[in-house]
Amino acid sequence: MSATEVSLDLVRELRAICGEEYVTERTSPAHQPIAEDTVDLDKSALRPSSSISVAPGCSEEVAAILRLANDRAFGVTPVGWAADTLGPFGPTGVLLHINRLTHVEHYDHADLTVGVGAGMTVAQLNTMVGADKLMFACDPPLPKRATIGGVLAAAKQGPLRHGYGAVRDFCIGMRFVTGDGRKAKGGGRVVKNVAGYDLMKLLIGSYGTLAVITSASFKLFPAPRQTRTFLAEFATWQGALKFRDLVLRSPLSPMCLELVSPGLRKLMRPEVTHDAWVICVRGSGSDAVLARYRRELGSAVTRELDGDDEAKMWRAIEDFPRSLPIRSFTADRWCYAIINVPISEVGAAIRVLEEFATPDGMGLITIGRVGVGVLLVAYRASAADMMAKVVEAIARQISRDCSIRQHGPGKVFPLTPTHLPSMRAVKRALDPNNVLPGKELF
Repeated sequence: MSATEVSLDLVRELRAICGEEYVTERTSPAHQPIAEDTVDLDKSALRPSSSISVAPGCSEEVAAILRLANDRAFGVTPVGWAADTLGPFGPTGVLLHINRLTHVEHYDHADLTVGVGAGMTVAQLNTMVGADKLMFACDPPLPKRATIGGVLAAAKQGPLRHGYGAVRDFCIGMRFVTGDGRKAKGGGRVVKNVAGYDLMKLLIGSYGTLAVITSASFKLFPAPRQTRTFLAEFATWQGALKFRDLVLRSPLSPMCLELVSPGLRKLMRPEVTHDAWVICVRGSGSDAVLARYRRELGSAVTRELDGDDEAKMWRAIEDFPRSLPIRSFTADRWCYAIINVPISEVGAAIRVLEEFATPDGMGLITIGRVGVGVLLVAYRASAADMMAKVVEAIARQISRDCSIRQHGPGKVFPLTPTHLPSMRAVKRALDPNNVLPGKELF
């Protein structure tokens, strides 16, 4: 359904479900300019041709909207701020915002579990549990805007993934509404819950193509007493990865293990005059534990950070590429890709990226969760053809367990999924009328 075909009857029906103040009709054109101070690389994807936005206040209202969509044959794009739209695959009829779903379903600080609405932001959740010296171990970009539902749907995770796992590893329960308007749930409120198919894993990373997540439960972790970051510089990425292997074989258990390329390092620290690959190791614990980090890492460490300097550095890494000090860092000028490979294949992927790097270091800017096999690559929009060649080269050299997602021109998922028939069967089961985004993928 296009914007011009949206009827007044539909608006009235949506307002009857959610309330008049929570259904708005947009008159501004699609892809309107966005102020630089609030720029989001993927925000343009949230501006389809639709003229209706709706913000349900509970799961029952979400279900009613989706049932109406099935009856009236219009599309619904769920919107959750995770520095990604939940529905990045093209324009549909109505934008469904989850930001009103901010309720707390349960919170047991002694049992280290919490359940909250999908519209609560990561910053709000961490503020709540931080009062009990706990933490939600997920650090996506823009935590003051990233919602729990958006983080789950986009499978977002920052540097903490090395020490605590991906969000799928500590999500213990989920409530959602399928594309045909059925309320359902997976998992539970306690950590030891093994009954039935693990449906949560199916929805995490599905980008809103299968269901609308309305709330979720998580395992929490004790907040670290203190942290310190140890920086080690290397002339080549091969030397940096050897150091990574040393850290992985050591008795240390760092919270974060990150690789910063020379191009990114120069952008973040313009005063630096020499090229260097930097491994960032973030440890936590008592003075004795941090002293052991210093001994185990040895003379390779060239700098230590703590306090505000440490927090500022990690915030910049977590927000990459939005944190880059480049004027007008917008989707029409810059893009980025997320490359997932086996840990043993990180070197092969970096070798390909280096083959396509430009002398000024601005062609491909790389940062990597090298202890878990994740690389984030920023590149100019004008270099989209070059990135397509990078994808082809990586696919040739890494024959298994490789996935790539692009935020910019070209295919969203440039590598063909391993078993499309299974994906289509799941899509038909949960969204039989293709109300939710993703029809073109299946």
